[in-house]
Amino acid sequence: MSGPDPLVIRGGTVAEAAWSAPADVFIAGGKVTALAEPGTPAPPGTTEIDAAGMLVLPGGVDPHCHVGFTSGAFTSLDDYRQCTTAAVFGGTTTIVDFAIPRPGQSPVDAAHAQRAKAAGGLCDSALHACVVQWDDTVPEQLRSLVADGMPTVKMFTTYRGETMADEDTILKTMSTLRNLGGMVVIHCEANHIIEDTQTRCSHDGRIGAEHMAATRPELAETASVAEVLAIAESLKAPVYFVHQSTPEAVELVAAARRRGLAAWTESVAHHLVLDDGLYAGPDPERFVCCPPLRPRPVVDRLARHLATGEITTIGSDHCCYDVAQKQSRRTDVRAMPNGLPGVETRLPVIFSEFVAGGTRPATLPVTRFVELTAANPARANGLYPRKGTLMPGADADVAVWDPSARWTITSGALHMATDYTPYEGRAVTGRPRTVLVGGRVVVHDGVLTDPEPRGRHLRARPITAARGRCS
Repeated sequence: MSGPDPLVIRGGTVAEAAWSAPADVFIAGGKVTALAEPGTPAPPGTTEIDAAGMLVLPGGVDPHCHVGFTSGAFTSLDDYRQCTTAAVFGGTTTIVDFAIPRPGQSPVDAAHAQRAKAAGGLCDSALHACVVQWDDTVPEQLRSLVADGMPTVKMFTTYRGETMADEDTILKTMSTLRNLGGMVVIHCEANHIIEDTQTRCSHDGRIGAEHMAATRPELAETASVAEVLAIAESLKAPVYFVHQSTPEAVELVAAARRRGLAAWTESVAHHLVLDDGLYAGPDPERFVCCPPLRPRPVVDRLARHLATGEITTIGSDHCCYDVAQKQSRRTDVRAMPNGLPGVETRLPVIFSEFVAGGTRPATLPVTRFVELTAANPARANGLYPRKGTLMPGADADVAVWDPSARWTITSGALHMATDYTPYEGRAVTGRPRTVLVGGRVVVHDGVLTDPEPRGRHLRARPITAARGRCS
């Protein structure tokens, strides 16, 4: 199959993680071939895209998406086609999904089954594998996964009886991956603290969605982060912490990084923007996620770490449940589906809030936005420089971004496979006007222009190549 026609994106300001400047972007064969002075002549037959007044950004890399994810009695509602359609409308052109084994399923079998779905996507995807319990087969499975381009392995310190791994399993998995060029990607909440807190909340009649914040305290997160950091430092093993929601947790990881540990902090859009006051509103179940939304002063202190460099990536933690699923267990958060839809809104919400200056003064230059949402997620997952950059040789995944577009987020205008968004009615500034995947225009002016699924499963490089590049 021949590649897409040659293109040049003219008149915009290219923004990379380390610099921004006016430049023309030349594309051929699905790759960026050159960044050139504005007005550089193009070869005959080259199609021109006018980006005057626009930012030309690497397509976003979302390091934290759950596609068709089953947890307990609930399965999220999207498949790869639906999730990646929403992603590209939001300017994200690569997602990293999770292959979480069901009971009786091996990590390798889960990964192979999930990987096979990638071809249904409108953009490329990579995978985190997952280990729940150690046995004699796990070392060979980890070797196979890393050799097969899946070097990152998700682990949980909570959800007893489902995905929770004990400390011995975490240590053995980290130790094995360290020698293979892999890395543990970990959800840190101390389960014993959570279970005790939830039992006491239940006895007091405070276990419904409106009490979500009280049932999973901040201390549970920081205690678990400290424990996992101790394991990682004892092994000198790299580690990536997902959805850190408290400044204390972020600071623990930053301190370990200063001591020489290869450690990444991911935060997610809803923890950086929304707060626990929403649990006091009319629909608290719509905001139930783990960790929960935090008090506004905590959110504001967390967000300050975007500018300090101590937060290294921003994900969405996309879980596409709908209102009916959320409402069905709203009286007991222990049985509710946890998670919020966000793959489409991650970039617009973060750009509006922190680059354009939404409800606060702007704190991030566009270069830092690119670093947090594209370059660093690609580095952390062994995908850079194929993804997360527009330097020559990279895949031509591009978001031509209108930095002054003003619009209001409504669920009816989004493309996620759900009937709500946690940002309903939020006024934002900035959104992608044109999105390219592999040199093909897939979205332009709010219209899907190329619906053909061409998604590829990406083989990630060993994570050892990314050590030391955490900011």
